[in-house]
Amino acid sequence: MKIRKNFMEGLEQKVYIHENKKEELILIAIPDIEWSYLFTYEDDDIHKNLIRSLKRAVSDEKAEVISRRILQWTREM
Repeated sequence: MKIRKNFMEGLEQKVYIHENKKEELILIAIPDIEWSYLFTYEDDDIHKNLIRSLKRAVSDEKAEVISRRILQWTREM
């Protein structure tokens, strides 16, 4: 599991990223906003789906920023 720090509006949020290579899954969780998301390596349009899910927990602008960061972090793995 990787833990990244996301800074939004002067606040630090921990982003937990778990990769299950055997099942080809990635689980993302941000406890501070009570949000989590699971996707597979083969999922189409992950960025769009992340934004849609994040919009339930944060504003549209924050959802866009957080989703871009998550995509960058998961590509590094």
